[in-house]
Formats: sequence, C-alpha cells, structure tokens
Amino acid sequence: MLTVIIPSKTEVYLKKTIEDVLKNSRGEIEIYAVTDGYEEVDKALDSRVIYLPLEPSASNHKRQGINLAVSLCKGDYVMALDAHCMVAEGFDLQLIKDHQPNWVQVPRRNRLDAENWCLQDQGDNRPPIDYEYIMWEPVSRKAGFHGYKWDSRTRERWDIKLDDTMTIQGSCWFMTKEWFHKCGFMQVEGYTGWGQEGEEVSLTTWKNGGRVITNKNTWYAHLHKGKKYGRMYHLNKGETELSYAYAYNLWVNENKEFFIKYIEKFSPVPNWPENWQEIIYDKK
Repeated sequence: MLTVIIPSKTEVYLKKTIEDVLKNSRGEIEIYAVTDGYEEVDKALDSRVIYLPLEPSASNHKRQGINLAVSLCKGDYVMALDAHCMVAEGFDLQLIKDHQPNWVQVPRRNRLDAENWCLQDQGDNRPPIDYEYIMWEPVSRKAGFHGYKWDSRTRERWDIKLDDTMTIQGSCWFMTKEWFHKCGFMQVEGYTGWGQEGEEVSLTTWKNGGRVITNKNTWYAHLHKGKKYGRMYHLNKGETELSYAYAYNLWVNENKEFFIKYIEKFSPVPNWPENWQEIIYDKK
C-alpha cells in the first residue's frame, strides 16, 4: 500500500488534489489530509481519505503533521505531496515499480494550471523540472540553503529516466516507510515545523548511503503560487531564520567532510566557484 500525506494550511485546492490522487492511482492507496490549524469544510468523501486536524497555532506544523500521519498509516510506502498538485495516471505503481529500498524518489515536476486543472501551457522553451541545485549566494552570503531548478542538467540528461538529483523542492517525495524511520526524517528540533524539508530529505539520504532520484517515467504538476495565490503556509520569519541557520550549521560545519564530497559529486554546480571551500571555511 502507498500512503499519500497531504499537509495543508488554508488551502484552496486541497479537495481537488485529493480527488486527483484518487482518480489517477492504480494500486492500493490511502490518503492522510493534514489540516494544520484550520477546519477544511469541503471534504472529499471517500473511505480511503483520513483527515488529521491539528490545533490552531501561530507556528506551522507541517513536519509534525507528516510525522503523525506516518505513525498512523498502513502503507509500506509513503509519499508527501503539496495540497495544490496534479499527478500522472498510474504514478503510484510506476514509483513502486522503479523503487529501491534506500532511495527517495521525486517524479518529474510539471507546472499546474490550477484554475483549469491541467498542465500549464508552455509558451516558452522552459523544460519541466527534473533537477534542483543548492544556490551559491544563500550559502556564501546568508548562511542558508535554497534550491533552484537546474534546467541545463535537465536538457543534458533528458534521456536518463532514473537519475541522481542534488536536492529537491520538497513539494513531493516518495520513499519506503522503513527508510523514513531509519533516517529520522521530519525532524522538528532545530528545523522547526516548516522549512528546509527538501534539504533535510536530500542531504540526510545522501549521507546515509542512499540516493535521491528524479523519476522521468512519471510526473506531478505543482502550482507556482506567486502573488496571485499567496502562501498557504505563511512564513514565520523567526522560525524560518532558525531553520535556515540550523540546516547550514548542521551540514556545512558539523558534517564538513560529507558536505565537501556532496558538492564535489555534483560539480560543476551553477555559480559555485572552484575555490568555494576557501570562501566558506577560511572566512571563520
């Protein structure tokens, strides 16, 4: 069984996302819809859908909600999905078919036209998002991590259907429940309840001898909210800064040897200079 966990906070498209997952799944599935501090009135009425309401709070509890769902779920596999996403037909069976026990998989990411609930019409030459990299400027100047789409790698490695990716956005990931528990994902201490989920999952997996895989045999489509939709998980500035600072210190400083090998594995990384180690470590 696959358990799909959908964390949400004042989401417009939660029901639509749930219905899309139910429509396009082809195997045994259950869905945990986590409503973080709000009551979702328009519910999807299906026996496979379980709603987990969390108490209202000034803080975001995305990690706590995912952890609660994993503790209750029946699935051998778990998948987290943002509450404004569309999925490909048979996405579940494809991910299970391709999976290895120590992998984290992310389907190819397309862009969602949520109002018409279809793939966004691409009037330009932007490719789908298969890879993300850690941007240099936040690391070097702001002591934090921020992922960004790696279009050149997408074009260069187009025909490689299962391929390593440096990091992920965090809007979707798939793994076994056993790997989730082994790696201790969705750690609240330090990371806080929201932020850096993609970096936590990616770096922890690579450090523990696993692989983070982009799977181009299937896809999901994610809504870029922007100014039109605004944030559903509203940023708590203080908690966000704590999360960034914790992740940076954990990976760059406390796991220095691993971090150097990690960057070298994916080099050349866009905008990372050859002397990046001198810039980061010699400035202390």
